[in-house]
Amino acid sequence: MQTNPWWRGAVIYQVYPRSLMDSNADGIGDIPGIIEKLDYIASLGVDAIWVSPFFKSPMKDFGYDISDYRDIDPIFGNLDDFDRLIEQAHAKGIKIIIDQVLSHTSDQHAWFEESRQCRNNPKADWYVWADPREDGTPPNNWLSIFGGCAWEWEPRREQYYLHNFLKSQPDLNFHNPEVQAEILDEIEFWLKKGVDGLRLDAITFCFHDQQLRDNPAKPKEERKGRGFSEDNPYAFQYHWYNNDRPENLQFLESVRSLMDRYPGSVTLGEISSEDSLATMAEYTKGDKRLHTTYSFELLVEKFSTQYIRETVETLESRLGGGWPCWSIGNHDVRRVMTRWGGTEKPDALAKLFNAMMLSLRGSACSYQGEELGLTEADIQQHELQDPYGITFWPRFKGRDGCRTPMPWRHDQHQAGFSAAETTWLPIPDEHKARAVDVQDDVPESVLNAYRTFIQWRKDQPALRLGDIAFLDAPEGQMLFTRYHDDQSLLVAMNFTDRETTLDLGDLSVGAELEGHGFSGARIEGQKVILPAYGAGFFQRNS
Repeated sequence: MQTNPWWRGAVIYQVYPRSLMDSNADGIGDIPGIIEKLDYIASLGVDAIWVSPFFKSPMKDFGYDISDYRDIDPIFGNLDDFDRLIEQAHAKGIKIIIDQVLSHTSDQHAWFEESRQCRNNPKADWYVWADPREDGTPPNNWLSIFGGCAWEWEPRREQYYLHNFLKSQPDLNFHNPEVQAEILDEIEFWLKKGVDGLRLDAITFCFHDQQLRDNPAKPKEERKGRGFSEDNPYAFQYHWYNNDRPENLQFLESVRSLMDRYPGSVTLGEISSEDSLATMAEYTKGDKRLHTTYSFELLVEKFSTQYIRETVETLESRLGGGWPCWSIGNHDVRRVMTRWGGTEKPDALAKLFNAMMLSLRGSACSYQGEELGLTEADIQQHELQDPYGITFWPRFKGRDGCRTPMPWRHDQHQAGFSAAETTWLPIPDEHKARAVDVQDDVPESVLNAYRTFIQWRKDQPALRLGDIAFLDAPEGQMLFTRYHDDQSLLVAMNFTDRETTLDLGDLSVGAELEGHGFSGARIEGQKVILPAYGAGFFQRNS
């Protein structure tokens, strides 16, 4: 076993392929476009790219509804393009992690088209089917995340099928050993192609309660909304029976056994459950389940340093030898600078958010555009593409605002993303003002601060691999130590717009480290003084 495998402490850059770069002027990003931007991604200093789904799909949920696990949708390119992506990324020292959507398929997948025909075909038991109740209504009260009942009637079988997401995303029946074996084969197809890891979408949804018991109601004060709108009825239930079932653990061990045959490969699980932190710990326990996981715990709407501390400490207390992965933004939530940046959204705060995520114990997933400090795009109703937003408009505007195309050049057509007349989502003017070319040559830009910090972090074993312990600090400030072998650091951060002084008690602190890109922090006696939106990294004395 490697003592420190590559993914521990890695920075993983999430690429949403529809929106990174369009190579063929159809208004949609593609795999050749990712290849075109590999030099840029390499310049960030990240260790790996997580590529959101590019598989063949009717695109009802933009690739998270797969109709063929082993082929690439023509809008993104073909298998030869993917082989070139692997080859060229590896040549630049960048690993490739791909999304695997295992809990469900598209209703246009050949498996489901066969399964829905009758009750006695070879694929009849590959999906979750159930008879109606005596009055013809669905078998229980389970709800879909995307709104409404989680059951859809199929007249050919005279049964309902389960869909935890869109009705065009039927759930596979993982209680069927044939399904598990086939899914492992689908995974291995990509491992043989040379992918370095799998991001496992909705991995807590693979199994369902075979007794089909009703989910109990959740009190209003507990409807906290992790990744879905709090006025979505989905938040009205405890999802004990259609999510995070105990049988999942044995399947994860089968996945890990397969991954172990491909040394260096990694699994990154997306966790969504009633207690995501407990599930993260359970799913990474020992060395027979997932390598690492992340959840929606830091994708919340409101920023609080106390909440960050409590979340990290709670996970640390449960994790044992497990390894976390943190994310403050992705393709499912509003951009972090809109969620957390306040009305001013200063560049200095964007730099600090990125540095905070990269200073916590664990690996980090960084969503494309966070290195530019992009804000949420204001998408109008007639521009909506996301089925989630279409269903819940205007109370919830969906996820399109964080998925708009990357701005490469401020003065070019479609910000250099595409030569098409129109793009699949519009590019807002405020993003063009933050384009890569605008920031590239400005040393103090958010982009260059991101590059500087990641490069500096590579030489800090305490930040990449070390343990973490928080110290008391008032709301708006954060103090914690990171330590690994002979290196012990004090990290101090100020998320307010004014200078602040923090008491270090009897902590003995030495010189401030240089090269991380932040300036102005200083030690005076047993106090650390931080400028507005500032950070300091100090060597701790033994």
